[in-house]
Amino acid sequence: MRNFVHLCRQTPISGIAAAGVIAALTTACPASAQSGDSEQSGDGDIVVTADRRDSFGADFVQAGTFRDARLRDTPLTVAVMTKELLDAQQARSVIDAVRNTPGVTQAQINTSIYSNLAIRGITLSNFANVRWNGVLPVVNLVEQPIESKDRIEVLKGAAGLYYGFATPSGIVNLVTERPADMPITRVAVRGDSNGSVGADIDVSRRFGDAGLRVNAGSSLVETGVRRTSGERHFVTGAFDWQPLSGLEVLLDAEYIYKTISEPTEFSLRAVNGVITLPPLQSPSKNLGGEWMQARGHETNLLARVNYAFAPSWRLSVAIGQSYLSRDRAYSSFGNYDLTTGNGRVSVAQTSGNDYRNVVYRADVSGIFHTGPIEHNLLVGVAYQTRDSNVPTAVRTSFAQNLYNPVQIPQQPRAPRIIPNPSRTEDLGVYIFDRASLGEWLQATVGYRKADYRDVSRTSDYQIKPDTWSYGLMVKPAAWASLYANYIEGLEPGPIAQQIANNAGEILPAAISKQKEAGVKIEPLQGLLLTGAYFHIKRPSAYLNSANFFVQDGEAVYEGAEFSAVGEVTPNLSIAASAMTLDAAQQSGAANVVGKRVENVAKLSGSLFVEYRVPQLPGLRVSGGMFHVGRRAVNALNQGFAPGYTTFDLGASYSFEMLGKPATLRAYGENITGKRYWASTGSSLLQQGLPESVKLAFSIQL
Repeated sequence: MRNFVHLCRQTPISGIAAAGVIAALTTACPASAQSGDSEQSGDGDIVVTADRRDSFGADFVQAGTFRDARLRDTPLTVAVMTKELLDAQQARSVIDAVRNTPGVTQAQINTSIYSNLAIRGITLSNFANVRWNGVLPVVNLVEQPIESKDRIEVLKGAAGLYYGFATPSGIVNLVTERPADMPITRVAVRGDSNGSVGADIDVSRRFGDAGLRVNAGSSLVETGVRRTSGERHFVTGAFDWQPLSGLEVLLDAEYIYKTISEPTEFSLRAVNGVITLPPLQSPSKNLGGEWMQARGHETNLLARVNYAFAPSWRLSVAIGQSYLSRDRAYSSFGNYDLTTGNGRVSVAQTSGNDYRNVVYRADVSGIFHTGPIEHNLLVGVAYQTRDSNVPTAVRTSFAQNLYNPVQIPQQPRAPRIIPNPSRTEDLGVYIFDRASLGEWLQATVGYRKADYRDVSRTSDYQIKPDTWSYGLMVKPAAWASLYANYIEGLEPGPIAQQIANNAGEILPAAISKQKEAGVKIEPLQGLLLTGAYFHIKRPSAYLNSANFFVQDGEAVYEGAEFSAVGEVTPNLSIAASAMTLDAAQQSGAANVVGKRVENVAKLSGSLFVEYRVPQLPGLRVSGGMFHVGRRAVNALNQGFAPGYTTFDLGASYSFEMLGKPATLRAYGENITGKRYWASTGSSLLQQGLPESVKLAFSIQL
């Protein structure tokens, strides 16, 4: 069961094979000018159930225990970034998408290589919290391609009942585009003011009861930072087949390759217990070398079968694997003198970091009645494994100056020495019942029995917890709902970062507890307003004063969030969010008790609007504002990164070219050129990327 598919190290040449597949698809049947995707039925995890199109808002959620339920009828906080919103902002990374939800920040590193996210002040596990099509836990250590995604969902808070061990920040669900009812052949060319350039293609065809869709893209990447460059390539395929009535087979595959120079970040040090932040530099400055690259190959595979064996009853089984191998030269600038600028760049090189996630899942869902009460029952079992082979880092150090950087000589590739391979196993059996009394009252109860084990050459840790969830929803009107829930979450052990003395060590798993109450209102058709209060208590992990990454005491996260998403008028779309959050260390070492949790802003929010100009059909103009408040740079609160606000402007124009529908887009990010600290935590600090303008042209053939 360890490796059901053997994957070797791959290279970008895989794109040549993808080109052959696309060529075959484009000649399989005549191209069409239709652009709408199909709205499939019968898939337990990813199907859009008659969801609306051409909207910033969505009606249904597709992940977790409430799959295919209406957003306004789910007793928890869920945010959906639709294809229309992703296109309007030309989102090219996960952080580009989820920054539209309240309380999302980048943690510790910048976005050059992947989106290292924190939601509600809690950092996501890059091995458990990012899911592919509602099932597969992808290894989120390389940037996931947004071009092939139909929507991105964020299930806020603890989700241990269905997904097992994951941090209570939330689940980010990446939903790929499915085969459409009508043929699609769409080509796009993209670029930006930094010098990035690339192209991608989207082809969809149906062959009787089967359908195939392939997205593929290739680009040269420039971030606007000196001595950084790279490339990325991806191929995503989705196959649907309905051989019999009630039987559906879904196969998904994705290959990702990205290499990019990773800018050097700051490693902060305290003097007499106080950290003085370095002055913000030109965002194009890089204290490292172009040879300090992160290079990753990832392959994601997922197979699902759904069988409706009786009216209102369905059996769903799934098996999937996410495999990533990467090399990385991580660097930080520390031990500096702010007067002279003299300091040292420390480089940690690793080669052949291999990670493999495997998931097996089977569940039965259906509806039955006990008197006037309708029960939506879900019973299932899931088994997930993660194998990690992390080489010993080769560390070097070089003199550098903050104000007058010098070239750092390239070093030979590090040898691959695996001192302590590790494996985690998570077996869970779960049951969930959503009981409804008419249309106005709904109660939920869920239970999961888990068997979690973490094994390496030096340790063997096992835990067998029982976790529960409860919820209640009241609907005083069809367009409004009030809810409350209590959820116990299961957390995997966090991994010590490269700057820690115990770098690479995996800490024990833990249990978190969440309470939430909220309201959802749909005052206008297509516009959803939400508000929620939440209280999360979880074990705390941080870099202590001795520079060891430890698990110590508990932290409490208490806050409120609000959102408004959808259409205010037929010509005006909005995606607005705000969060106020108080996160503090409640117990543990005396020098951290009562301190703010690192990288947590007390106030954050976003506002994005798009206006369809009625006087000029096809023209849309948009603008956005994104705010992140002041954040502590470490658990000791020895310094704080100031808050910041950035502004975006965009426009798109849809027209016909040679009788084919085409769209031209321009989108400016951080148009005021604001200099700011984008990410922090564990005494690390990374500056935000420079302002940029994204350009795209697409045509449907």
